[in-house]
Amino acid sequence: MNHSAVTGVVEAVGLAVEIIGVAVLALGVVASLVMFGYRVARPGSREEAYPSTRRFLGRSILLGLEILVAGDIIRTVAVTPTFTSVGVLAIIVVIRTFLSFALEVELHGRWPWMAARADRDTST
Repeated sequence: MNHSAVTGVVEAVGLAVEIIGVAVLALGVVASLVMFGYRVARPGSREEAYPSTRRFLGRSILLGLEILVAGDIIRTVAVTPTFTSVGVLAIIVVIRTFLSFALEVELHGRWPWMAARADRDTST
């Protein structure tokens, strides 16, 4: 395979991964709204409708962001590894990582690295 063919394949794989990330985000939003509507319509589960929908939506966003970062890495580093493109990728990864940490704190009320400590404390 020549260089341009490999570049084309890697570009297509990166694009496919990014499309999957966007699909995960979109499906997560739709599923969250459907679950919310179902819980609100069902008697006795209205109090839990908002917190459970928020947790599910947050997990969907986290998963979608992680997949999008993977797609960015594939397309940027494997296809055009210039100093500028790697710098832009680094900024994107930092922003998405910050969003992931913020969502993790919102969902669980603690930093992600504190989960092991909390699990250890509850098992003793």
